[in-house]
Amino acid sequence: MSEPSNAREPSQAAAAPAVLAAPGFALGRDPFGRLVARLADGTVHVGAVAVRAFPISAPVEGVSLVDVDGHELVWIPRLADLPEATRALLDEELARREFMPEIRGIRAVSGFVTPCTWEVITDRGPTRFVLPGEEAIRRLSRSTLLIADTHGIHYLVRDIAALDRPSRKLLDRFL
Repeated sequence: MSEPSNAREPSQAAAAPAVLAAPGFALGRDPFGRLVARLADGTVHVGAVAVRAFPISAPVEGVSLVDVDGHELVWIPRLADLPEATRALLDEELARREFMPEIRGIRAVSGFVTPCTWEVITDRGPTRFVLPGEEAIRRLSRSTLLIADTHGIHYLVRDIAALDRPSRKLLDRFL
């Protein structure tokens, strides 16, 4: 018994939506909003996913398009090398997939014992989240932190030194 495949034969590719051409592949969306990748060999993959290799340290370099099973379809070394329309579609897809607000300031914490509620200012506006434990704060580099809340949302502190002094003092209590 053969397994169903998301790849269509070249003869079926005509049913795919209009796509944006790029070297070696073309991208588009189907009527349901799913990303569709058409490869140079004519196969069409519905539900392709764009994944950054290094979303924090090199967000514009190293993007992979993978199929629904996680197999790589296309490797894109630099987004800047793509045609504008293709890059815009990929940027839109990556933004949908990667929700990682960047913390710009810490206004208050409910206590210094976890779990505790943090009130923060992010690049997307003010919010509150619950820090489940100190282990939810992960140091990515000397100045960069990744903080996970109880719902699995990750918040990025790109540069600790760029935070205002009260924010750094509150943060230091947890590091």
